[in-house]
Amino acid sequence: MPYKLLFVCLGNICRSPAAENIMNHLIAEADLSEQIICESAGTASYHVGNPPDRRMVAAASQRGMKFLGEARQFQKIDFEQFDLILAMDGENYRDIISLDPAGKYRDKVRMMCDFCTQHKDKEVPDPYYGGSDGFNYVIDLLSDACQGLLQYIINNQASNSRAKG
Repeated sequence: MPYKLLFVCLGNICRSPAAENIMNHLIAEADLSEQIICESAGTASYHVGNPPDRRMVAAASQRGMKFLGEARQFQKIDFEQFDLILAMDGENYRDIISLDPAGKYRDKVRMMCDFCTQHKDKEVPDPYYGGSDGFNYVIDLLSDACQGLLQYIINNQASNSRAKG
């Protein structure tokens, strides 16, 4: 059974699809595409059906990455379908957990920057209203967080399979 990740930001065209695509790139490099599956969503419905922001795509292509995807809105069913839900900022986190008033899935929701090993940021800034520097910074920040996240999953899945075996 693959481990399923859901990256969540506000509109699902900048930060969360960037995290999804960067993570997929790292997963493919580690030859773990069968074991870990990624998707992304937004807390708002502004951009449903749209591809990732062209400025984010441009910043990624400068690093040799191709960003794919189509925006969708976070749904309550996502709590059941994903093992880990990663919020880009505090507002996204609060919006996600507000859909789980009983707190049943609270342990599945984490802040993306919790997995950074190089950056000290607590939130992934929204680059939407800024220039190209913001998009480049978000890719650097998410690359750091995704590498830490991948190591976390590898470590946890290994210890979980040992515990079950």
